[in-house]
Amino acid sequence: MSINVYFGRVVKQLRDTRRLSQEALAERADLNRTYLGEVERGVAIPSLATIAKIATALNLPTSDLIARSENLLNSELPQPELASVE
Repeated sequence: MSINVYFGRVVKQLRDTRRLSQEALAERADLNRTYLGEVERGVAIPSLATIAKIATALNLPTSDLIARSENLLNSELPQPELASVE
């Protein structure tokens, strides 16, 4: 999966945690609700300006929103096996 899918999952989780509807978050971020839904599903790839708008609407630094997405991505990547030393 690509980073935009993980970004969308993080946005949805944060929106749900804050008990915001898509419409309410979209309004706070000055985005179209349909577009926000596409971002949450990983269909749309938001620009950095859009990511900043979403982060601000969620009361987070932009870097935190991106880091959360990257952490989720990395947590689901297969971990390499460590070679045994004999």
